[in-house]
Amino acid sequence: MSAVSAAMVKELREKTGAGMLDCKKALEAANGDMTKAIEVLREKGLAAAANKAGRIATEGAVGSYIHAGGRIGVLVEINCETDFVAKTDQFKDFVKDIAMHISASNPKFISRDEVPLEELEKEREILKAQALNEGKPAHIVDKMVEGRLSKYYEEFCLLEQSFIKDPDKTIETLVKEKIATIGENISIRRFVRFELGEGLEKKVDNFVEEVMAQAKM
Repeated sequence: MSAVSAAMVKELREKTGAGMLDCKKALEAANGDMTKAIEVLREKGLAAAANKAGRIATEGAVGSYIHAGGRIGVLVEINCETDFVAKTDQFKDFVKDIAMHISASNPKFISRDEVPLEELEKEREILKAQALNEGKPAHIVDKMVEGRLSKYYEEFCLLEQSFIKDPDKTIETLVKEKIATIGENISIRRFVRFELGEGLEKKVDNFVEEVMAQAKM
């Protein structure tokens, strides 16, 4: 298999608008062949989805999910282009899935662009201190910090989290698949998550397992 470089992934992303991870996987599947990689993305509908991503989406729905016993509640607004699509079962099911995912995975932001600069710099300082305390050479610390920041984004940014129903795909990939299937731009605009007694001292439970059990998955 040909090595897939960051430059190749960047080039494919610029050509198709697909996500970085999707581009990397497509290039790996195409053994580094750019033309074949584009075909792979088109077959999955991801390249076509990127072309719709710039279209205005002002319709949609506000969905909710309440965890068993009312311990966690989520409201999420997801937009599409037409009221017709917003009323379809496919779109409604998608909104419910995202609300349920938020209840279980507890993201803080929709995308990495929303992370406040102050919080990001604080996280960088913490990660740098950790690397230095681990005895890592100073000349590789900055690269390690950026790598660990990717893990931070995966944990706290909704679009970069692994979908609880299918951990092999991110929420961003799921959104793009829905765009390709439905034929309209779809965007997760905002969400709020309430947890009973949040901020108070309480027993910590594994809410991911509880949510999955409630959904009988």
